[in-house]
Amino acid sequence: MFSKILIANRGEIACRVIKTARRLGIKTVAVYSDADRNARHVAMADEAVHIGASAARESYLVADKIIDAAKRTGAQAVHPGYGFLSENAGFAEACANAGIVFIGPPPAAIRAMGSKSEAKKIMEKAKVPLVPGYHGDDQSPELLAKEAGRIGFPVLIKASAGGGGKGMRVVESADKFADALAGAKREAKAAFADDHVLVEKYLTRPRHIEIQVFADSQGGCLYLFERDCSIQRRHQKVIEEAPAPNMDPARRKAMGEAAVAAARAIGYQGAGTVEFIADQDGTFFFMEMNTRLQVEHPVTEAITGQDLVEWQLVVAAGGKMPLGQDQLTIDGHAVEVRLYAEDPARNFLPSTGTLVHLKLPEEDAHVRVDTGVRQGDTVTPFYDPMIAKVIVHDRDRASAMRRMATLMGETEVVGVATNAALLKALCSHPAFVGGEVDTGFIERHRATLFAKATPAGDRAFATATLARLVEWQETRKINGDPWSPWNDHNSFRLLEEGHDEVRWSDGDRDVAVIARHHRDGHLRLDLPGGAQEARVQRTADGRLAVGLGGATFVATVVRRQANDGGFDYTVFADGESRRLRLVDPLDVTQYEATASAETAVRAPLPGKIIDLRVKAGDTVSKGQPLLVLEAMKMEHTLAAPADGKVKSVRYAVGEQVTEGAELVEFE
Repeated sequence: MFSKILIANRGEIACRVIKTARRLGIKTVAVYSDADRNARHVAMADEAVHIGASAARESYLVADKIIDAAKRTGAQAVHPGYGFLSENAGFAEACANAGIVFIGPPPAAIRAMGSKSEAKKIMEKAKVPLVPGYHGDDQSPELLAKEAGRIGFPVLIKASAGGGGKGMRVVESADKFADALAGAKREAKAAFADDHVLVEKYLTRPRHIEIQVFADSQGGCLYLFERDCSIQRRHQKVIEEAPAPNMDPARRKAMGEAAVAAARAIGYQGAGTVEFIADQDGTFFFMEMNTRLQVEHPVTEAITGQDLVEWQLVVAAGGKMPLGQDQLTIDGHAVEVRLYAEDPARNFLPSTGTLVHLKLPEEDAHVRVDTGVRQGDTVTPFYDPMIAKVIVHDRDRASAMRRMATLMGETEVVGVATNAALLKALCSHPAFVGGEVDTGFIERHRATLFAKATPAGDRAFATATLARLVEWQETRKINGDPWSPWNDHNSFRLLEEGHDEVRWSDGDRDVAVIARHHRDGHLRLDLPGGAQEARVQRTADGRLAVGLGGATFVATVVRRQANDGGFDYTVFADGESRRLRLVDPLDVTQYEATASAETAVRAPLPGKIIDLRVKAGDTVSKGQPLLVLEAMKMEHTLAAPADGKVKSVRYAVGEQVTEGAELVEFE
């Protein structure tokens, strides 16, 4: 076994590999970019080496820098994690040439599966079922359009290299094919330096089922059952579970054996995943093979009781797999959710910023949390916006989903937008819990999963107000002379009952809450829904124990200064969160009405302009695409907010822009 390994990755997967290595007594070396200088994986490793600037192409994607770091630190092997160089055959070869073990499959196996088109040809020879489609080398737009027509719409355009939903487009009709093809090729080129695509029949209600395979250098090859990864947004996974719901033993065996046949066909070694697209009737087709460990591997570990990273280390060191096929069994059900810094209400637009407050679920016998961030860390535009993976293992699917829904309601994040509310809604949705699973689930149930925002209730206003009152009292104790009248917050009023007024902004409405202090020490809040007696006490962990009317509950209230200088108060209580803006009565700018509609389109996050669709003088209609912004490894098309005429375009293709930058101005 190795005594020291280098992890050529970052974030939660680097932290996860370090945990297993530490348990096995193996020293670890982390690598980091400028943006990750103070990252969690750097702090966890035994050593850390700086490898370049924040952009991945200048650090995590530079093979020479990583190999040099391994040599300098005496690492015997490199674990690539997933993403970055994990499926780069050239990197695997460079490691071997440097005398360093690549903890992954042989370069030939990576190459065989690296091109989706070539992979289809190999699978066809191995008699693995394939989706009808075109996987040829001729990439002329005319031929691809012709093949799409032959296959029959809807079709799926997919980048031949890579994965993760990049370079992928669903095309419903022939008239939309050209634009979709151009976008898919452009995104594939940016993500994988290869714009080759394939075109396949798109199943209207498919399931995404993948098989975890493992092989060693001694001829052993097996499967560790399946995972269902059908719940997706923008062709990227959101929820994964194992075993797949409604999977009968015969189908499981057939899919497992097909996956093993695929692995054997390319002389595979190590951990890999064979992904299938399955129809509702049970038929399945080979989609691709990921020649690495997957993001969702923890659910397989949960139901099998195995540590797949330990298996990787054993096999890479030349050992035999710890168990045989007949020794593997399924125990209970596991579900994993990906907690992302993104805004589901804005088409899952990634969110950047500092994690001012972060409270993830506590780990126990049922709960596992894999994360690469801590409170105070920054979600940058340079990498994937995943905050954490939360994994639940329980006796059955219904129990696991119920537990996960509760955990998502208790998750607290301030500083970036997250998909926590959507994850809670998914795991408690009757149709999903009842077994309705396919890749179109989120869009089909959008109306119920994306509930329209409702006005804040009395409980939110009361809790935020009580937090404000507690702040005043605590400030009095720590700032200056506690006996000074300027530090007195006793709400004294001449000739009337002492009271405080706290004003809040909730969307388009302003709400004033009056806190009346009785001489006997009681407190009453005048709320929109009527007056209620209230009491509050700070708990040892910093939360608030609140009494309101006849109810008692515990809440977390986080105050955060916004970019405009104002203060937001986020209230977490009863499995829900609500953000309110504190209104300063002395700040007259808060009451200035907006005189006119927005006259410009601004960058929603930092990124690079990769396509411009308009120029100065063009007349546009509402919803018309204006430009394409590349950020966080994805393309974001920005559209005209209303009918109008373009006055100016402020940036050119290839230029970097900051969040909030004015991109297109209208007359």
